[in-house]
Amino acid sequence: MNNSSTGRPRITALICTLNEEENLPYVLPEIPEWVDEILLVDAHSTDRTVDVARELCPDIRILYQPGKGKGDALKHGIENASGDIIVTLDADGATDPGEMDKFVEPLLNGYDFAKGSRFVHDFPANKPKHRILGNLIITITSGILFFRRYTDLCSGYNGFWRSKVDKALNPWPSDGFENEPFINTRVTKRGLKVIEVGYEEKGRLSGDIKERSWRQGSKAIKSIIRERFRG
Repeated sequence: MNNSSTGRPRITALICTLNEEENLPYVLPEIPEWVDEILLVDAHSTDRTVDVARELCPDIRILYQPGKGKGDALKHGIENASGDIIVTLDADGATDPGEMDKFVEPLLNGYDFAKGSRFVHDFPANKPKHRILGNLIITITSGILFFRRYTDLCSGYNGFWRSKVDKALNPWPSDGFENEPFINTRVTKRGLKVIEVGYEEKGRLSGDIKERSWRQGSKAIKSIIRERFRG
């Protein structure tokens, strides 16, 4: 499915939300005009997240995820996006929409998956030391099991060709570990052409982190080990 007016692929910006009304004003208006579809998958927020999204972006497409967890929201968004290329963004303001072109360009030049990394150039200034250590443990585990050196497996900023990644990810797991580490290890395991893209992480602008670091880290490790030994 190509954009008929330009001949270029259609591009979807995919954002998963749960009570992010305070942060969306710093995210949605910054999405580039060349994006064809803004798709928000909401986890049944109890604040004004959906209302704020519609006020800021009248053309936004909003879906409610059928299950729970970010992995379920990502799955629902990928399966229902209309774009040929999907770029996933964090709803908390940590990822700058102005850097989306960094993820689209490699895809137009032959890559299947542009994997975001907060650690390519340096450690994020606002990243707690225990989270930096956790990321190091996760990437070392992945490197040992998959013989591929990455600097970040938990970034929410990624770009990919929808058809290729959707095929690589099926069947999706249903145990709650279908998160970014699962996606990254699965596309590596399936032999997709992956490039790491460095970007500057701003950190959450407002509100609480939805998942504690110890739980996020344990889920990441379990995802990596499971994918390594899954047939």
